Amino acid sequence: MGTIKSLHEYETQYKQSIDQNHDYWASIAGELEWFKNWESVQTGDFNDLNIRWFDGGKTNITHNCLDRHLEKRGNKTALTYVKNDPKAPVEHVTYKQLHERVCQMSNLLKEKGIKKGDRVCFYMGMTPELMIGVLACARIGAVHSVVFGGFSAKALSDRINDCEAKLLMTNDWGLRGNKQIPLKDVADEALKNSPSIEHVIVQQSGTDSVNMTDGRDIWFHDAISSMSI
Repeated sequence: MGTIKSLHEYETQYKQSIDQNHDYWASIAGELEWFKNWESVQTGDFNDLNIRWFDGGKTNITHNCLDRHLEKRGNKTALTYVKNDPKAPVEHVTYKQLHERVCQMSNLLKEKGIKKGDRVCFYMGMTPELMIGVLACARIGAVHSVVFGGFSAKALSDRINDCEAKLLMTNDWGLRGNKQIPLKDVADEALKNSPSIEHVIVQQSGTDSVNMTDGRDIWFHDAISSMSI
């Protein structure tokens, strides 16, 4: 289908999605790469809330986000990161670089015991590692929960407990202008009432020291350095 370039194209495609529902969404899904094709586009009933899409099909969203672009777009920018310091250079991450970092993060999660169906919670600032972590979860079949970095310890604890997350990734400090937000301290307070967390991965962003609990907390930069691509 490609990019919709006009209101007329939008209206035409919208009508097709209603009148020729299965054919339309099959054509959209066909733009992705599948490891195994689906047996049916959609089954079930919205009234019974038992809808299934592309039943029998097998793919991975990170393969479509990253892997399929490596051959032709590997050296093109996939992610642009504007840092907290306006004087700092903008970071441009290519598809190849992002793919490598996601693979490393996937291996780190697996080393920490995360497997398909496990839940991982992210309580972070807006750094590339947040996106990398989310993609890594999708790559190995883990479920991710992103908690806004401004939420309280109780709000974080409630969300961890609701999904019974096994691993938390956070920053030592969240950076907002010239302020450092104590994300790790808030996380430590939250984890007093969140027993499901087995490991905490801490990405270093600030300059001041934070508490690290032996056997539970690890620095991201130390752990990721030994991970294979």
